[in-house]
Amino acid sequence: MDSRLLTITFDVHNPARLAKFWAGVLDRELLNMDRGVLLPGDDTQPGLRFVPGDAKKAGPNRIHLHLTSASLADQQHTVAKSLGLGASHLDVGQLPEEEHVVLADPEGNEFCVIEPGNNFLAECGFLGEIACDGSQDVGRFWSQALGWPLVWDQDDETAIQSPNGGTKVAWGGPPVPAKVMRNRQRFDLTPADGDQKAEVDRLLALGATRLEIGADGAVELADPDGNEFCVNGGS
Repeated sequence: MDSRLLTITFDVHNPARLAKFWAGVLDRELLNMDRGVLLPGDDTQPGLRFVPGDAKKAGPNRIHLHLTSASLADQQHTVAKSLGLGASHLDVGQLPEEEHVVLADPEGNEFCVIEPGNNFLAECGFLGEIACDGSQDVGRFWSQALGWPLVWDQDDETAIQSPNGGTKVAWGGPPVPAKVMRNRQRFDLTPADGDQKAEVDRLLALGATRLEIGADGAVELADPDGNEFCVNGGS
């Protein structure tokens, strides 16, 4: 039994505003929920969910998004569109010869607009990659947790991808920055067969640790690198 990656959830100060920004960038619909706003995904592109939260930002996030480009003009269009919606340029120490563009969304979450011709993200779709700080062990954990094959496992770096293709999830290997507070972004999962308890037990056996049960009944766990994630109660 495998979990299904439902969404990347963002804890934010203004869910409606940030959801509107990302809906404009990704050209997706907005779906208002009891708590927060969802940008639904599909079998190859994960959804994004924005919920109220007070997690503070201390340095770069452990997760950031990579958007792909079909051409240089397409990359420039995505950058201009993002800036027009409220993004800002961000200096994270990138070198002048690097061709990707680093931006921050209106709440300071980093994302990159990748240059055309990037072979690693070829045919991954517009939301090409969920780029994570993390160890080789955590990449292998998530491969087993989601039932997604490893498409890269070299030099302590790992990447996984759904059997249906689409967005890759990648971990950059050491050095992994120390975790000093709760992450602002997390994975939300649902059991493939709806059996939350059995799925939590399976994930614990794979190396997760139990944290707490939320008011909505979701069980919060941490992966081997200490990153929080939730297992929902149904499909």
